[in-house]
Amino acid sequence: MTFVFVLFAVLCAALAYNVVKPHFYHPKWMVFSFLFGWLGGELAIHLIAIEALLLALFILGDVVNGFWGFIGLAVIVASWVMLTYHYYSGYKMKAIMESIVAPHRDSDNVSIYKHLEESNWRRLLNPFQAFRDKEIDLIKDIHFHTVDDLNLKLDIRRPKNPIEKAPVLLQIHGGGWTYGYGSKNEQGVPLTVEMAKRGWVSVSISYRLSPKATFPEHIIDCKRALCWVKEHIAEYGGDPDFIVATGGSAGGHLSSLLSLSANEKSFQPGFEDLDTSVQGCVPFYGIYDLLDEQRLQNSVGLEIIMRKNIIKQTKAEAPELYRLMSPVTHITKNAPPFLVLHGDKDTLTSYAEAQYFVSKLSEVSAAPVAFAAVPGGQHAFDLFASLRCDFAIAGIAERIEQWHREFQGK
Repeated sequence: MTFVFVLFAVLCAALAYNVVKPHFYHPKWMVFSFLFGWLGGELAIHLIAIEALLLALFILGDVVNGFWGFIGLAVIVASWVMLTYHYYSGYKMKAIMESIVAPHRDSDNVSIYKHLEESNWRRLLNPFQAFRDKEIDLIKDIHFHTVDDLNLKLDIRRPKNPIEKAPVLLQIHGGGWTYGYGSKNEQGVPLTVEMAKRGWVSVSISYRLSPKATFPEHIIDCKRALCWVKEHIAEYGGDPDFIVATGGSAGGHLSSLLSLSANEKSFQPGFEDLDTSVQGCVPFYGIYDLLDEQRLQNSVGLEIIMRKNIIKQTKAEAPELYRLMSPVTHITKNAPPFLVLHGDKDTLTSYAEAQYFVSKLSEVSAAPVAFAAVPGGQHAFDLFASLRCDFAIAGIAERIEQWHREFQGK
C-alpha cells in the first residue's frame, strides 16, 4: 500500500505541475495537457478537496508512515500549494479588467465586482449554477435556417421581465468547428446569463460542423443566424441595431471573422444584400491567422485539423482560402470595437497570435481595441464559474455596456 500512496502523491504532483506548466507542442499530448490543466486549474479547490479525502483514507489505513510516507505527504502538500496559488492568481483578472473599464467610466461607479465579493464562495463551490439560473427565461431550439436537410437552431436567454429594444449578445460556440466537441448548449453560459440578468437578450446559435461541413460553410451559417436575429429579435425584446458577437476558440475565430467581414459577399451566398454588420466583438482564445504567416502557433495540431476536417486542403494547395478565412485578413478602419481575451497558459490556441492580431487591429481600426491577457488562463477558462472566469465576465459585461451607452449617445 505504501507504493500505492507514493503513486498517488506522484499523480497529485503531476496534475499540479501540468496546471502551472502545461505542454504546448505535441499535437496529442497538448490535448491531454489542456484537459487536465483546465479542469485542475479552474476547479482547483474541488480537486484539493477530493485529494484531501483520499489522503485521509490513506492516513486512516495507517499507510502514511516512515520515510516514503513523509516524502509522499510533502509532495502532496507542495502540489496543493501550487494549485492554491494558481487558483487565486485569478484575482489578477480584477485589476486587468478594471484597467480596461475604468478609463471609459462617466463617473465613480460602484465596484463592478461588488456582487462577486458578496456571494463568492457559494458561487465558486457550485460553479455550474449559471446553467440553472432562475432569474432569466431560456427559450430553446428556435429554428432559424435549414440547409443540407439540417435544421439550424438557436437559444435565447432574456430577463424574466424583458424590456423593449434591449442590446443583443450573439454567442458562437467553439469545439474545433467539429461535430461532437462543442455546442450552443454548454458554451458561453456564464456571459450569456450575466448579460440576460443585466437586461440584454442573449442568443446562442448553432452552425454546420465538420467533417461534413467545409469552410466557408461555418461562417455562412453564422451570418444566416445574424440575419435572422436582425429580422426577428425585436419579437423577443432585442434591438437589431445593437448586436455584440462573442465566442470561444472556434467561436472566437468565427465571431471575429463575422465582425470584421461585414457584408462580405463570398460569405453570404443567396443573401448578399442583407446587412451583416455588428456593433462589437468579444472573442475568447480564438484563432486569427489560419495561414500562420507570422509563425506564432505553437503546434501543428491546428494545421492537421484544418487539412483533414475543416478546409480539407493544405496551406500550399489553398493559401487564398486560408487567408480568406483568417480574421486578420479582414481588418479595416471600419472594424467595430473589440475586446480580446486569451490565457497565457492556453495549450490549444496561440496567445502570441492573439497579441499580434490585437496589435494589427489597433493600428488600423478607428474603434476601441483592448486585449485582456488572462494570467494562468487555460483554454476554455470561461465555461463555468471560477475566480478567473467571474472577474473576466464582470469586466466584459461592464465594457460592452459602455459600448452600448456610447452607441446610444451618438
